Amino acid sequence: MKREAEKEIIKTIGDLSGSYTPYVIFTDWVKMTAIAIQNSCCALHDKTWQTREKAYIDTAKKYSNQERASLCKMQALLWQSFQEYGIYDYLGDIYMRSGAGSKATGQFFTPFHISELCAQARLKDVTMEENIKMSEPSTGGGGLILATAKVLCDKGINYQRCLDVVARDLDWNGVYMTYVQLSMIGIKAVVIQGDTLAEPEKNYNAERFLMTPAKIGAIL
Repeated sequence: MKREAEKEIIKTIGDLSGSYTPYVIFTDWVKMTAIAIQNSCCALHDKTWQTREKAYIDTAKKYSNQERASLCKMQALLWQSFQEYGIYDYLGDIYMRSGAGSKATGQFFTPFHISELCAQARLKDVTMEENIKMSEPSTGGGGLILATAKVLCDKGINYQRCLDVVARDLDWNGVYMTYVQLSMIGIKAVVIQGDTLAEPEKNYNAERFLMTPAKIGAIL
């Protein structure tokens, strides 16, 4: 399938490469997108909101006005991809195909068709809408969660109503990737930065929790 919007994002990352590597451009873009989504959903501009807002501004300052416009266009193209081509791990694919992922970074993402096979096996007995709680202790870019939503959708089941997710990752890039993609397809989720095995959740501060717009709406 030709995904023209995704191709344009990859080309833009290449065009912006110069002062920064594709990896830095990709991670900055995803970070800014995640913060923009999360902070736009916060009615209370508290310390956590202010810390995130400062992180956004500090990251944006690295780029010229024209470069920031390109980063904003990439956000719109990602949204367009979900609207036109359906559920897919676009960010994982863009990460690997843009040159952001390499042996040097040591970070790779599972191909989406593999995640989809795993989700199909997990959900083979699900035939009607029911509450599904999903915990993903090492979320990466959120590929398995996206695949779960796609399989439910293919079964005619409304994943936006029945799927409730808690996802974690030690790496902030994975956290932001997961958060952005789950937000864009309307999944109720809390995405947490932390070590699932070694660090108790009670030690986490508020800045390490990101709630998707759908989750915030469900709570309200």
